Amino acid sequence: MGQRKRLAAEARKEARKQNCIARATNVPTSPRKMRLLADVIRGKDVFEALNILTFSTKHASKTLEKLLNTALKNWEQKFDSKVEDSELFVKEVKVDSARILKRFQPAPQGRAYRIRKRSNHISIQLASRLQPEVVEETTEAENN
Repeated sequence: MGQRKRLAAEARKEARKQNCIARATNVPTSPRKMRLLADVIRGKDVFEALNILTFSTKHASKTLEKLLNTALKNWEQKFDSKVEDSELFVKEVKVDSARILKRFQPAPQGRAYRIRKRSNHISIQLASRLQPEVVEETTEAENN
């Protein structure tokens, strides 16, 4: 492995150490409905996001709220610090499609309608505003 690749890999590894991730798989809610809430909380302060999810009337908000609380607990265990002191924000929220249960419903005149019960995978990544971003610096010697 070349020096430039190794340095870039180490920089990515260090950046990952400063973040905290929580995942939920096979959540029985449509990905489209979950993405509506994920777009609202992306980039927000953690406590602001929790307030939004707590008072939201959507069904998917309960699942996202539990996952965000899990990510907060993961942060506390990983860094041995309180959440209030670290100025956390929701860095990334991914909602991916998961398995689809396919069913048939009887319809008039001997037909059948297809029902697709969708589910999704969610991952939330938290980061702190206090920690400096890892910036990859290149010099003229490395480029030549």
